[in-house]
Amino acid sequence: MSDNITATQETKVTLSVQQLEHLIRKVVREELIEFASQELGIFHLDKESSLYQDMVDILKRKESGQLKFYTHEEIWNE
Repeated sequence: MSDNITATQETKVTLSVQQLEHLIRKVVREELIEFASQELGIFHLDKESSLYQDMVDILKRKESGQLKFYTHEEIWNE
């Protein structure tokens, strides 16, 4: 019995670091816009969830001065 799966050719693309960074920022921006448009209210995280624990850790590091936060202009180059 033979497989009827057709092999597809793989396309390779070469990008500079700046081009890749721009592409990543564009995709993240689009995903954030889509997420923000879906949920108009506040959502609550379960205190046992790993995401909640990560957010607590980030807050603690922010308060201790271990984190540097960037402005909108610095992130999006706008």
